[in-house]
Amino acid sequence: NEEGNYYALDLGGTSFRVLQVQLGGRRSSILPHDVEPQHIPQHLMTSTSEDLFDFITASLKEFVERKEVGFGYSPEIRRELGFTVSFPVKQTSVSSGFLIRWTRGFAIHDMVGNDIAESLQLALTRIGLSMRVVALVNDTVGTLALGHYHDPDTVAAVIIGTGTNACYVERTDAIIKCQGLVTTSGSMVVNMEWGSFWSSHLPRTSYDIDLDAESPNPNEQGFEKMISGMYLGEIVRRVILRMSQESDIFGASSPKLSIPFILGTPLMAAMHEDNSPDLRVVDEKWREMLEVLEVPKKARKVILKVCDIVTRRAARLAAAGIVGILKKIGRDGGSMIGGSMSGGRSRGDTRMRRTVVAVEGALYTHYTVFREYLLEALREILGEDVARHVILKVTEDGSGLGAALLAAALHSSTPPPNTVDSVQMP
Repeated sequence: NEEGNYYALDLGGTSFRVLQVQLGGRRSSILPHDVEPQHIPQHLMTSTSEDLFDFITASLKEFVERKEVGFGYSPEIRRELGFTVSFPVKQTSVSSGFLIRWTRGFAIHDMVGNDIAESLQLALTRIGLSMRVVALVNDTVGTLALGHYHDPDTVAAVIIGTGTNACYVERTDAIIKCQGLVTTSGSMVVNMEWGSFWSSHLPRTSYDIDLDAESPNPNEQGFEKMISGMYLGEIVRRVILRMSQESDIFGASSPKLSIPFILGTPLMAAMHEDNSPDLRVVDEKWREMLEVLEVPKKARKVILKVCDIVTRRAARLAAAGIVGILKKIGRDGGSMIGGSMSGGRSRGDTRMRRTVVAVEGALYTHYTVFREYLLEALREILGEDVARHVILKVTEDGSGLGAALLAAALHSSTPPPNTVDSVQMP
């Protein structure tokens, strides 16, 4: 029943987005909103927190002024903002949290261990924009919020794009860190930070080991480095570089193949989805990238095969992670016992319940082969009878829109939700 305009700032990867959402007082299948993406200059990703947030808030202020100009923009009007952060944070309240570490190429050292929402709030004050950060949200939590707004059967959310993460709704009494905490719903959203997952059972290769060792964050984000869009193209490059050094299948070598990350995942996807008989797209993209005169047809087939192997592995690992969530909350069809929204199991319900996982991220939405391999793996692991009850539903701008929805809900809640406003984690 919230009404009015609410804002969101979605910070993640190599860009950020600012959004304005218009709420009309009742649930709608279409949320009127405006979104504006902004690229983050490379030097700001390793500069200072003040430099980064001053740049972001300058763009945010310009956005607000443009959107409100027809309504008589006033810098004194108090606005509410949901702040989506796609990095590991130790959340201490609904609107504050300390950055644990950077991922996705960021390395701003003075921000680690400090309140990231407070840094944004200080930058808003410096630039003279009357806006209050009322909700600090992880990108997956924002996606879950939007997914559940549209479909109450949504129990989890997964981001598979430049980076990757997941969250799900769990019973509060099943969360070890929150023993004794009381929530009105009896449940809480768990931000998994599954990009940090590591196990000796993961199919890690020498290419993964070398990539990790040479990355800005070695020994961190092991799972992310095997399945996310930031790294898949680089894994393919490393494999083909080794092959070109050990055989002449690729013809004349190019020094450009030794440049890290020269092969981006969008380019890799374009080659992978080449269905032409002579692999025309592979030939064109590879020649353009390496500035070589020709790519033998046999080499094109090898490039396509390497892309396929790396993509299939990533998609199947992502699918296994999703099944792990469903298993944890009793939605994997085990003994055909369905779970509740909060993850509770009901012995009286022997039917598999409809289960929705909200998904966002270009790797899933735009990379058709990746998506098909992921869905294939879900069916393989769960079995056809269970898999037909599990729906992966794409959300658009979910991480940002969800943050705005949560900001609206927190702003309009009376009394404020103090049962979850101060969560001290041991």
